[in-house]
Amino acid sequence: MTSEWDAATYDRISDPMARWGEKVLERLPLEGDERVMDAGCGTGRVTALLAERLPDGTVIAVDRSRGMIEQARANLAGNPRVRFLVADLGQPLQVGDPVDAVFSNATFHWVLDHDALFANLAAVMRPGARLVAQCGAAGNVANVMRAARQAGDDWEGAVHFATVDETSRRLSASGFVDVDVWTHEEPTPFEPGEPLETFLATVVLRAHLARMPESERAAFVHDVASRMPEPVIEYVRLNILARRAA
Repeated sequence: MTSEWDAATYDRISDPMARWGEKVLERLPLEGDERVMDAGCGTGRVTALLAERLPDGTVIAVDRSRGMIEQARANLAGNPRVRFLVADLGQPLQVGDPVDAVFSNATFHWVLDHDALFANLAAVMRPGARLVAQCGAAGNVANVMRAARQAGDDWEGAVHFATVDETSRRLSASGFVDVDVWTHEEPTPFEPGEPLETFLATVVLRAHLARMPESERAAFVHDVASRMPEPVIEYVRLNILARRAA
């Protein structure tokens, strides 16, 4: 799956992700002088809130997409507390000194190998560092995938929507303690028509569209949207709290 996104459109339509991220960020206790990784910073909307809480600290904003990083640089231009890094969370990370915490919002499900993901994060975290994250859980966007199958595409996408049990096991195996993982449903309504279809094309169906001719993409998205009983995406969120063991 392509690592690139339509970052400008994503920045415009990502209110749901920004809203979730703000709530998740409230779970991360900070003194203000820490070195924190934003693992999957996107266009930096939540990164900016994280930086506000670190007046004497540093944010390492990491994303696999160069387009996302470029948009985040533009959005946070002039913020001396943010360092940007193009990197794949599924591969070993080069961030310099160990970080005091890792924050992540709406990202981990885009990494297929969660064993590698958590091992890579643990490797750059100091002993006792906190991991606070949220991503898609098992059952996430199920109604959209059902509509896509009805529209003729039965591919589930290059995503990993994990369960609570498997995530807890992987975290423990990667050297995390005080592990707390849970899910909650987050049905998210959209205006029908262009707003819903733009969101589907930019986020949920992005990988599906990359596999088909450009001339067929708009019609496919419209078909999927028309097969959804209502303009609501059935999001299910996987919440993660853990601490790097000594």
